[in-house]
Amino acid sequence: MAITLVVRGSLRLIIIHASGNQRHQSSKLQAGGWAHELQAASLTRRILNDKVKTMTTINYNNKKMKLPFEIKTHSTAMVKRTNPFSGQSTTLPGFAAAVYDYTIYKNHMAEELDAKTGQQPGFSDNQDEWQIVRNGINFFRQYFAKEYMVLLD
Repeated sequence: MAITLVVRGSLRLIIIHASGNQRHQSSKLQAGGWAHELQAASLTRRILNDKVKTMTTINYNNKKMKLPFEIKTHSTAMVKRTNPFSGQSTTLPGFAAAVYDYTIYKNHMAEELDAKTGQQPGFSDNQDEWQIVRNGINFFRQYFAKEYMVLLD
């Protein structure tokens, strides 16, 4: 969906709906004239964004995979990731790479938080952070076992 504001003598608002073939045009800005149209477009955009944010499963290679947490990409394009400790690399779909990246990020954050508070990693009061890490690792064990062995084992 695109919203374009055009100025030529008088203001015009053009809303192109998600289907791309419907078009609605308002001729002049009047008190409250565009407000309803603009609100409707904003509401539609918010609803679409909320659906993307709350997506918890993805279909990949004829398998329905439950994502461990919200991710920003659902790309299936193959990307490369390298284990920082062993130097071994593997390729995996973009959404799985996003899960891996976020899992590693949360692991570092949880370890840092435990170090600051003088607690043992994994057994600290920061179990919410560690649960996210465990969820990411379990996702790889279940759906990407070979990649798990290269990246996380």
